[in-house]
Amino acid sequence: MMPVSMVGRAGELAELDRAWSVVSAAGRSAPTVAVITGAAGVGKSLLVAAAVDALTPRPAMVLSGAARVHGPAPYDWLAAVLTGRDTGRLALPSDALAWLAQQPTAPRERYAPGTLLRLAVRTVQLLVGAGPAVLVVEDLHALDPASVNLIGELAMAELPALLVVASRPAADAVAPELTRRALARLSGVRGAVRQHLGPLRQAEVAEVLTQVYEGCDPSDRLVASLWRCTGGNPYALTELLAAHAGDGPEALLRRLPEPRPPVDAVAAVDPELTAREVEVLGCLVDGMSNKQVAKTLGISVRTVTVHVSNLLRKTGSASRTEVALWAVRRRPPVPAPVD
Repeated sequence: MMPVSMVGRAGELAELDRAWSVVSAAGRSAPTVAVITGAAGVGKSLLVAAAVDALTPRPAMVLSGAARVHGPAPYDWLAAVLTGRDTGRLALPSDALAWLAQQPTAPRERYAPGTLLRLAVRTVQLLVGAGPAVLVVEDLHALDPASVNLIGELAMAELPALLVVASRPAADAVAPELTRRALARLSGVRGAVRQHLGPLRQAEVAEVLTQVYEGCDPSDRLVASLWRCTGGNPYALTELLAAHAGDGPEALLRRLPEPRPPVDAVAAVDPELTAREVEVLGCLVDGMSNKQVAKTLGISVRTVTVHVSNLLRKTGSASRTEVALWAVRRRPPVPAPVD
């Protein structure tokens, strides 16, 4: 399956490339910040990966981290960056590095929060060196408070780097107010690039179809039906096309589920989901396997299986893909004009 998330993202890719050209220019010592937000499944991670892969000149260093799947812990982002990396050459206290890397042999004694934050910033500076580098922060909305604070400090530090931060909207975060403040702080940095990825428009869904079904001229009816069924969400669209990979365009049209009624019409009849089921549902929309869901939420695979079964039953869905589509369609986008 083609990378659907890249359709309709040419402008965003070009903007990130321009931001990199500023960083890679000789003498640049302050970071350039790029903040990318969007709902689950909209293609934030794929956009970042495609942008980094295309950067010219190539970054001297790429440091990438996200919330650790085993559960939140202080400085998760930095711990992920340091995993498997030789830190012996860094001129920093070994016990502090062990603590920041979340090593099991780290000493019990902890540094004062302010001191540890300064050491964390210094660790990144030493790793980046003369640069130019790219720092990738995945899923800011799920990071621990210490990591969020560190990212804010890095945005203001002396770093020859492009700092790319991807996040769901603050309302969907583990700590909404903390994420809201962090996104505002990052977006307010001088010269910051701010991108919000929305759903695909109907014209872009048509472009996807012409690439998936080579030589096909999709009908307006098929395009409109796919757009309504998936809400223009790239992940949902990819999953639906993959599930019906053996069907031609017209056969696909006959197999499409009926579009759900507007949100206000289903509010009274949709089943009530538990808080944990909502969390599992969000993971399914992100395309996680049961094992990945278990690690992310800190529960057993058997428990995940039970929650998935309950979700299928409560939503009347026949598969994981169908329940993910159900979640996406609950909040249809405002209709966009067809190009």
